[in-house]
Amino acid sequence: MTISGLEYIKRIDSLNNEVWINGQKISGKISDHPAFKGILKSKAHLFDMQKSPLHKDLLTFRSPSNKEIGFSFQQPKTIEDLQKRRIATKLWSKTNAGLLGRSPDYVNSGIMALGVAHELFGKNDPKYGTNILRTYEKAMDYDLTFTHTFINPQVNRSASYLEDSSSNIIAAKVVKETSDGIIIHGARLLSTQGGITDEILVIPAGGNFIDESYIYAFAIPSNTPGLKFLGRESFVLNDSPFDSPLSSRFEEMDTVVVFDNVLVPWENVFLYKDYNIAYSMFTETNFNTLLLYQAVTRMIVKTEFILGLSEAIVDAINIGEYQHVKDKVSEIIVTLEILKGLQLSAEIQAKENSWGTLVPDAKPLNAAINYYPRIYPRLVEIIQLLSGSSLITLPTELDFQSPVREYIDLYLQGANSCAEDKIKLFRLAWDFCMSPFGTRQTHFERFFFGDPVKLGIGLYNGYEKGDYVNFINEFL
Repeated sequence: MTISGLEYIKRIDSLNNEVWINGQKISGKISDHPAFKGILKSKAHLFDMQKSPLHKDLLTFRSPSNKEIGFSFQQPKTIEDLQKRRIATKLWSKTNAGLLGRSPDYVNSGIMALGVAHELFGKNDPKYGTNILRTYEKAMDYDLTFTHTFINPQVNRSASYLEDSSSNIIAAKVVKETSDGIIIHGARLLSTQGGITDEILVIPAGGNFIDESYIYAFAIPSNTPGLKFLGRESFVLNDSPFDSPLSSRFEEMDTVVVFDNVLVPWENVFLYKDYNIAYSMFTETNFNTLLLYQAVTRMIVKTEFILGLSEAIVDAINIGEYQHVKDKVSEIIVTLEILKGLQLSAEIQAKENSWGTLVPDAKPLNAAINYYPRIYPRLVEIIQLLSGSSLITLPTELDFQSPVREYIDLYLQGANSCAEDKIKLFRLAWDFCMSPFGTRQTHFERFFFGDPVKLGIGLYNGYEKGDYVNFINEFL
């Protein structure tokens, strides 16, 4: 059943998750904390949209038991299902300009992919299949939100490094089995929105399959005893929508997840010590492909925002007559059209998998995820180049309430706007590309789906090139 935004916030507050920031454990309502209140309100708005008569038909579907369920949990079986999913994702993304990399529909898509493929996990032991199906059904029934983690801490990234089990445990692993469940100890990265979701999805981290104590997958409540979320410094500089129009609302927070001898009940475990399933689960369930389908939609919205912001800057300081300006904005247009084309290609070439899910073609989506991390820093640079000194001379909201306002109104006015409107626009641009929040966005996109070089190697290795080589041979 879908929930309201207020229900979501009350539920997260009631969990009392163990979240640490600036050396202090958060006490009281996390929705009142300066680092989290903005993002929680923004997420709450998404839930309210599901309840709105204006959007409910698009953002929900009816389950076989006639329950109203959020769209991201629906298994797409037709091209119309995929298109509805894309349009719904875009609607949600436009509320945050594509800046929420972990809006609820992202991990929900993965939960759906795993849940409908439950027979895979129960192939050798039926209980594991039952467990992931139960997780999926519970997520739908309660409109749960998830963070997820599948990366080990970067202690030593050399190719030959293997953690010595006799030393202090760093990467989270199973240290004990009991009749109640498995005991996990160690840490995982990089849990965006850790501590402000109902549950955490933990899936295998690559590179550790040599030791079966690292082969596990489960979902547990975020307030499970021993589970700690260590947040980085918050990038919310203040809660003024004038000074920080983006970071005050969309700062997601990234956390290190510490498992301090956490008991994971057997009923929450859906993969354990099974090498074959651990290696094949992402391919067999199309987990990554369905996440990418959501992500590329978000990237398109973000690029539309960048295009609109760039053109607004051009108009504000009247630089549209210059050839180099038009050339720069054209780069953004090309990026947008490439992403739209890749998404459309993935959609129209979708095929049904073994579990009855209509899955978009992975090749165009993988091309998009290789392309965007490389082009995104250039898009940010274009905004900086178009803006020039206007990103430096930025009064604050309080300056407009001070005796010096008359100077600001005179000297910082725009070509076609008053100073306040011009500054509001350029503070938006600054928060997007130069504030701590903005630079984190650039870094996030660079590494959104992993190391760009590894992504390129994966695309090369997995792309069928034989027909093209045959074409050359025949031509010769």
